[in-house]
Amino acid sequence: MNILQKLFLTAVTLTVGGLSALAGPVEEQHENLVNDHKIIFYGKGEDPQADSIRNLIENFYYDQFRSFQDPQAPYFLFMSRDTQLAMGIGGLVRMRGYFDWGGTTGIPGFSPYFIPTRRDELNRQALGTTPAGTALFFRVIGRNKNLGSYQLYIEANFNGYQSRDFHLKKAYAVVNDWTVGYAPSTFSDGAAVPPTIDSNGPTMKMDATSVLIRYMHHFKKSGFYMASSVETPSMSIQADGTQAAARSEFLPNIAAMVQYEWKPGQHVRLSGITRFLPYRDLVTGRNHQQVGWGVQLSTVFRPVDPLTFYGTVNGGRSYSNFGGDFLLGKYDLVESQTTPGKLCTVPGWGYFLGLQYNFRPNIFMSATFGQGRYLPSSNNEVGSDYKYGLYSAVNLFWDLTPRIRFGGEFNFGKRQNFDGTHGWARRVGALAQFSF
Repeated sequence: MNILQKLFLTAVTLTVGGLSALAGPVEEQHENLVNDHKIIFYGKGEDPQADSIRNLIENFYYDQFRSFQDPQAPYFLFMSRDTQLAMGIGGLVRMRGYFDWGGTTGIPGFSPYFIPTRRDELNRQALGTTPAGTALFFRVIGRNKNLGSYQLYIEANFNGYQSRDFHLKKAYAVVNDWTVGYAPSTFSDGAAVPPTIDSNGPTMKMDATSVLIRYMHHFKKSGFYMASSVETPSMSIQADGTQAAARSEFLPNIAAMVQYEWKPGQHVRLSGITRFLPYRDLVTGRNHQQVGWGVQLSTVFRPVDPLTFYGTVNGGRSYSNFGGDFLLGKYDLVESQTTPGKLCTVPGWGYFLGLQYNFRPNIFMSATFGQGRYLPSSNNEVGSDYKYGLYSAVNLFWDLTPRIRFGGEFNFGKRQNFDGTHGWARRVGALAQFSF
């Protein structure tokens, strides 16, 4: 090999290496967050090396069920000098304001289900503010020679009465591949939900939290994740208590997912859930148990560095108690219109798509469109029932610092009933968010 060939190969190697080292705006935004921590060491010995510190901090951001609405890692971290234990205590102050016109949902969240289908002169416009989403959280991450890797997480939000009551949102423990506690369902995929200022998010977003036991394993060489869980059931049915009534639930929900991740933050996931829905037919005096099920395909990826694509499609029967518009209407079981005392499972499907474009690491814009549909049999339709809902959002976010965020959003939605009546709603919203 002559000197020119050697120089050419060296130049190619340096160029490829330099390009591979370049990070897109999303990665740069994450890098800014990882570097924005106040670390307090305790214990004897010298301070750990930078690589060990970074590896431990990255664990605070590692969560396969994390969503855009979740808090970032806490600013203040207490870390042992042997990097076997880290503890973070953080908070999030989130203030939203909104103005509705031409129809209003009547709630802080923008949900097509609540859009009125008849003109209401008392509620044509509405101005509101809410501190909902303000949170305090606590996380411990460590390694033990007997237990292996473990973590504890507690989060409480101000989302209760008038969006001011303090209530528990998450509380779980992770020991190696096992998760036990009050955590996001295995059927959910928060990372595949596009960014929104609206707290409700896209219609048919599956985001339930329940007490569960989950096993999830990461096959690191292949990039696959597999998980399954048993989860505490919760049922909401349409029954007046005279012809049919709900029975106590005695079987857990069973959920599972398989995911392929080719880069951090980019994956495709297939998930499913089975639910057991018991009720009593008061006309015949018999107990029955219906079975609901749902499947979901979701993804998030970046085709080019500044652009992120989000997509989710789901469908099934009576799976909606895990989020979306159907949850708001008690559609787990509905009364049969032809057989008194009989309750039926509810078929339906939904989807949403989103795009995010980063102009800079700290300035990005996103757009979202979604739809949810209720599909009863022709004999079981009720004219005033929800047939489908449309949801859209366009927003702009600006991170003044890694922990101060401002944003603005426009929402547009529609509710359509089976009898043809329908309504539209429009909203502009704003966000001011501060975290520590």
